[in-house]
Amino acid sequence: MSAALAYCDRRGRIYFDDQVMPLADGGILREARADELLPAPEGSVPMILPNRRPVTRSGVALRRHTVAVALPAGYTRLLVPAYESEPQAPRLPLFGYAFACAIGDRLHVAAMRTDESEDWAPRRFNEGALEKLIEQRLAQDPENRVLAQVARCSSEYGCFTAQNVFLERGEAALPVSPRCNARCIGCISEQEPETRVPSPQERITYEITAQELTRIAVRHLERAEDGIVSFGQGCEGEPLLRSTVIARAIERVRSIRANGTINLNTNGSLPRALLRCIDAGLDAVRISLNSFREPVYRAYYRPIGYGLGDVLKSVRIAVERGLRVSLNLLTHPGVTDDAEELAAMRSFLREVPVTMVQTRTLNIDPEWYFAAVGRPREPRGMRAALGAIRELGVAVGNFTHTH
Repeated sequence: MSAALAYCDRRGRIYFDDQVMPLADGGILREARADELLPAPEGSVPMILPNRRPVTRSGVALRRHTVAVALPAGYTRLLVPAYESEPQAPRLPLFGYAFACAIGDRLHVAAMRTDESEDWAPRRFNEGALEKLIEQRLAQDPENRVLAQVARCSSEYGCFTAQNVFLERGEAALPVSPRCNARCIGCISEQEPETRVPSPQERITYEITAQELTRIAVRHLERAEDGIVSFGQGCEGEPLLRSTVIARAIERVRSIRANGTINLNTNGSLPRALLRCIDAGLDAVRISLNSFREPVYRAYYRPIGYGLGDVLKSVRIAVERGLRVSLNLLTHPGVTDDAEELAAMRSFLREVPVTMVQTRTLNIDPEWYFAAVGRPREPRGMRAALGAIRELGVAVGNFTHTH
């Protein structure tokens, strides 16, 4: 059964048109292959793309609104929607836009399952249940500003790692830094006013102490034997800018608790600062990047005082020191799977065998991203990109694992 166009009306209602073959964007405009499509999984969120018209094989932009889907955790996007923007179309908010179409009477998306974890499955709480847990915990440590921040992230932003602090399971968030040394064009916590794109989260505004961090980490590891406590979250800047405080907190936690995993999520910009944390007892690190090519990396991250070479040096150091090392790869069809990108990725991963590449859908307006980093010369497809990682003996996933 062939794919049919899925589109929206002005009210966001979705319709199917089996007389129109939809096109996807994978760096070039093309039809989605059967092995790139699956039924929209539970937790998918359909979205209307305002002032963006679906493009057909004839090259005509239909007078309809394009549909995209935000995928739940554990899935990797393979294609983005193909559309033509109207003049003065507003820049899209910071979400991950996956191609969607209809097969039969069901919505399908261009995605593949890349990880599973109960801690990251869509959550349903009885009315007031999460709020009660948050209220009880805040009452036990009312002066802890980390706790106040993750309480807000739990309720307002639905952050799973923040909620885990109160559910006392899995990976728990420990935000620490209000400052950053990158100006990512897709930053989810601090957008420059001229972008006219709202930040989906508000960054913490104060510098956390080692004592505040230690209290949360120790409590979590007391109640979750295989738990993970993680510095570096979406609601903050770059944690390595506060490596002294992080190292002090790690030492204090390890003086009390020997179980669980202490993890750091970072852009890897400061190798010496990372070494300080490793020497203090850090167990695992997840280093973020969007590319193994300096021009593409720089175009997105717009780093201040460092470059991709520093990031890759941090990866090498962590691997050499025996940490569990994951790369948080911000993926985008037509960039991640470009032939030049795959060659650069293979070259590095052959030399530096990280434990896992965690694919993360890059939340950004696709037109904005392509304008910044360029379109591919030879896109190979996202399945080929993920397959190339696995061929090197590196696991592909989406979550921080303890083993």
